[in-house]
Amino acid sequence: MITWLSAIALSLALSSCKDETVSEITLNNQAIGERSGSPYEAPGAIYLIDNDANANRVMRFDRSYDGSLSNKQAWLTGGLGTGGGLGSQGAVIRYRNYLLVVNAGSNEISVFRVFGSSLMLTDVEPSQGIMPVSLTASRNLVYVLNAGGDGNIAGFSLNSQGGLDFIPGSAQPLSSSAAGGAQIAFDFSGRTLVVTEKATNTISVYSTINPNGVAGPPTTYQSAGNTPFGFDFGRANMLFVSEAFGGAAGASTLSSYRLNPSGNLELIDGPVATLQTAACWAVVSNDGKYTYTTNTGSASVTGFSISPSGYLELLDESGVSGTTGAGPIDAGFSPASNFLYTLNAGSDSITMFAVDDDGSLTNIGEWEGLPDGAAGLAVD
Repeated sequence: MITWLSAIALSLALSSCKDETVSEITLNNQAIGERSGSPYEAPGAIYLIDNDANANRVMRFDRSYDGSLSNKQAWLTGGLGTGGGLGSQGAVIRYRNYLLVVNAGSNEISVFRVFGSSLMLTDVEPSQGIMPVSLTASRNLVYVLNAGGDGNIAGFSLNSQGGLDFIPGSAQPLSSSAAGGAQIAFDFSGRTLVVTEKATNTISVYSTINPNGVAGPPTTYQSAGNTPFGFDFGRANMLFVSEAFGGAAGASTLSSYRLNPSGNLELIDGPVATLQTAACWAVVSNDGKYTYTTNTGSASVTGFSISPSGYLELLDESGVSGTTGAGPIDAGFSPASNFLYTLNAGSDSITMFAVDDDGSLTNIGEWEGLPDGAAGLAVD
């Protein structure tokens, strides 16, 4: 099983020890029938990587109109995983009609074209660094966060054949050679990049993406809370960042920021307590009204309402909006935010939640039997 607390305290990299022998789904049919807030949603899919050290694979699950999962499929990425957790958010992303994934064990990025329920590998490229852990894409630009070695970011153009072309001059350092990068993401304009750095308790902003796609040097800001990890953007370019506080029991928090057009990052609210342990991944609903953290040490999800100006309020006094399998890490919303999914590294499972209109979560089931080390979560 997983030793999440010590791993988070050291490097926030998770490890586990089962192999892929069973794949099954347990549905809470009564919960599906009784929930009342959110409508059903058009079917789609969920993607993750198994992160196998011998041959990394993408796994795809059909997502039904009621939020349930079925029909697991797998494709080789052409690269290698690490066999353990990545300690990051954004290892798998959907962009237009492509799926992009990291191969952290072979220092590569793989690109797949999505054809309905099938994938076709179109390119595998060096990540221009060591241990790629997070990806982001906008305006046919792809940037990767490399967390190994001294750490860096690097940019690529995505061409019409699904190939990646490295952009000369785009590789930029993190704030230090021991930053512990956790996530990279473009803002909504696609002209500013944000990187969270666990080890330095800082957030770096790269705000000068020139016409050739080259990022300028970072401006680094002190995080409101310790161990900033996952983040997501909400309305008006507001940024919501989870803070794991080194995995200390009950100490994790969430903070909100405003990213100005100039690239300046201003604190709005926080750190606001989740009352849970090791809040590491953060997602925002598509209407910008709610944000949730997955709490790796508490096997729970914490929900917050977001005021129009970006202030945060717990949805549940206990900080527990939903209970997950052990060691929840990555999380993702369906496109209409009617369903929330968590990848649970400690129980090798995916927990499925229906999201009601008031932001409350109803657990509608669990997919069990994922391979150890599975990482990333992209939902469409």
